This record gives sequence, C-alpha cells and structure tokens, in this order.
Amino acid sequence: MINLTSVGIFGMILSASFCDISWTQKKRLLMSGSMAGVLMIQGIIYFEIDSGIVEYFYPLITHVPLAVVLCILSKSILWPVISVFTAYLCCQLRRWLALLIVWVFAGGSLMQDVSELILTLPLLLVLIKFIAPSLRTVSHHRALGQWLFGLVPGLYYGFDYLTRIYTNLLMEGVLVAVEFMPFVCSVAYLIFAVHISEEGQVRSRLEQTQYILKLQISQAVTEIEALRESWEKTRRHRHDLRHHMQYISSCIENGRYEQAQEYIHGICWEIETAEVTAYCENEAANLIFSAFAGRAKAQDIPIKIKARIPKEISVSESDLCVLLSNALENALHACQKQKEKGLPGWMEADAYEKNGTFVFQLANSCDGNVVLKEGIPVAEDPEHGIGVRSICAIVEQYGGIHTFMVEGDKFILRTSL
Repeated sequence: MINLTSVGIFGMILSASFCDISWTQKKRLLMSGSMAGVLMIQGIIYFEIDSGIVEYFYPLITHVPLAVVLCILSKSILWPVISVFTAYLCCQLRRWLALLIVWVFAGGSLMQDVSELILTLPLLLVLIKFIAPSLRTVSHHRALGQWLFGLVPGLYYGFDYLTRIYTNLLMEGVLVAVEFMPFVCSVAYLIFAVHISEEGQVRSRLEQTQYILKLQISQAVTEIEALRESWEKTRRHRHDLRHHMQYISSCIENGRYEQAQEYIHGICWEIETAEVTAYCENEAANLIFSAFAGRAKAQDIPIKIKARIPKEISVSESDLCVLLSNALENALHACQKQKEKGLPGWMEADAYEKNGTFVFQLANSCDGNVVLKEGIPVAEDPEHGIGVRSICAIVEQYGGIHTFMVEGDKFILRTSL
C-alpha cells in the first residue's frame, strides 16, 4: 500500500511538472486537493472493497481525474493527456532500477518494494529538474509534433494494461505481445527521423530567408546612405554656385573656353546623377523613388509616382526601404522583360499614410502569365522570388495585408501596414 501510494504521488507530481502551467496559489491548492482526493479513493477501495480492484481500475480512479484537472489548469486538452502517459512511462524507471538492485544483491519482493520507495524521491527530483523543462517546451509545438511525441508513451500505456493487468499475454509469452513494443520503438524511430528531417529542412529555409532579408536590409540601408550623401553633395554644389561661377568666369576671361566647358559639363553631370525629387515629406521615400525613377528613365520606361508620405511614419526607415526597393525592383525587372519582347513597359506607384496606416500600391505592365500560388507570385527560377518574400515578411511583421493580382496585362501589388 505504501509503495502504491508513493508511485501514485510520483506519477501525479511528474504529470503536473510536464505541463506548462503558471502555478498560482489557487492552482497549487486545487492540484494538491485533487491528489489527496485520488489517494483517498484509492485507500477506500484498497481497504474497504478489494486491493486488486485498485490496480484494475487505476486508469479510471487516478489517470482520468488527473488528466481532467491538468486540462483545466493548463487550459489545454492534448498535452495534459500526453503528460500523464509520459509520467506513467517514467514510472518504469523506478521499477527497472529497483529490479537491477534486486538482481545485484539477489533480493526478493521485499527488497523490490523497499528499493522502489527509496528511489522515488531522488528520481522525481532528477526528472523535474533536468527532463520536465524540455518536455514543457514540446507542449508549444504543433498538434502533429505533440501526437508524434505521445505515440510511444500512449501505446506503452495501452500495451501494459492490456498484456499485464487485464490479461496475462506478456507473462504467457505470446509472441505478438512480446514483439509489440520493439515494433512500436522501430516505427516511432522512423517517424521521428522523417519528422526531424522535415523540421530541419523548414528551419534551414527559414534561416536562409532570414539571412537574405538581413543582407537586403543592409544593402538597402547602404543605398539610402549613398543617396543621402549624393543629395548632400548636390546641396553643397548649389551652395557653392557662386564659387563655380567665379571659376568659369575666370576661365572665359583667360580664353580657356574648353576648360570652362568641361567644368560646366562636370558640374551638371554631378548634379543630375545626384538629383533627388521631393515627392513627399519623407526623405527615405524620396531617395528610393528618385533612384528608381532615374533607372526607369535611363531605360526609357515611363514611371508615375504619387506620394503623400509624412516625415514620420509607423514603418521604420529600413523596413520602408526594403518594401519599396523590392517592389520597384520587381516592377522594373518585369518592364525590362516587356521591352525585350517589343511590348510597352510602364510603372505607376502610389504611397500614402492615412490614420496611422501606411498604404502602398504599385502597378506595372506584364505579359499576363504571372503564376499565383495562394495569392503569392511564384518565380520560375527557385533562386528568384526573394523580393516577394521580403515584401510579405515586412507586411506580416507589422500585422498588415498584402495582395498580388493580375488584370489583363497589368500586375498590381497592394500593401497596407
């Protein structure tokens, strides 16, 4: 009876430690009261009815109430049940360690019971300290991962009661019963191998995408700084216009007309290459729009930009740069492909902020053969499509909405964040 009580306390405390529960005073009292109630019912049945009934109905009088209480405390259903199965599986550690002691010292059933009692507390503390924290993290995995984790303890639970408590199949050496758990271990191992491989591939893709996004952000910030530096250089040229004029006048007075002409061309080229159009109040947006407007003009691609973006917006400068740059880059690339086919290429951008929400829409010409999968453009080359993923990542980061659509020979991107 003492051994039965100790293993009951061991299993119930371990089951609770496997669940991710914020233990308040009220929850501790509820758990303690539930444990006391279960042990009381076990004692009444053991002494007043029949000691054999306790083991026979143990799942009904112990495990079911325990699982229900843990479901209430954790506000979850699946993981508390798995934690009960897992704790039941851990109870076998007591039994096997005690059997090892009995085998070493050639003891009997009394030594078995005493050894299990002595091992209960140390083993419980070890499992709570070193194993329980890892198991609690599994409770945050997807349902599929939890089901896979609970496969072995769940099947062992059913196997142990069916072959050892309710029948004597295991003791009688029935081949199916003897070989069942090795079969389960083999299947579970293979399933876990496949699952871990898939998780590894997903993690690898996410890490690769994250790395690419970091590179794009770094590149975008660098481009902004370069554009800002060019803009400052242009402002300095304008500020120093008087000195330029004096130099040119001096060249003309001394008959150095070609030198004056070269100097004028040089100044004009520097100003034109660093020209930034003020589309709106936001400096970063002006720099990006100006850069892509210049690239489009160089390739004879008409572009219309309408921007009403204030100086301060909810989107960070680096995220704004990634969003606008990737969208404009993709649109410019699509227009280039149109021009190569002898078809017209054009771009139209509209950006504004309203009631704290940044809205950006970009339309460009396309051949109408854009493939959308779940509303997202799919690139023919697996190495392409990073720009689209970057746009989606930025929008989702702010809890916004993005839509991609094709209307005839027009591709439209709309974002709201």
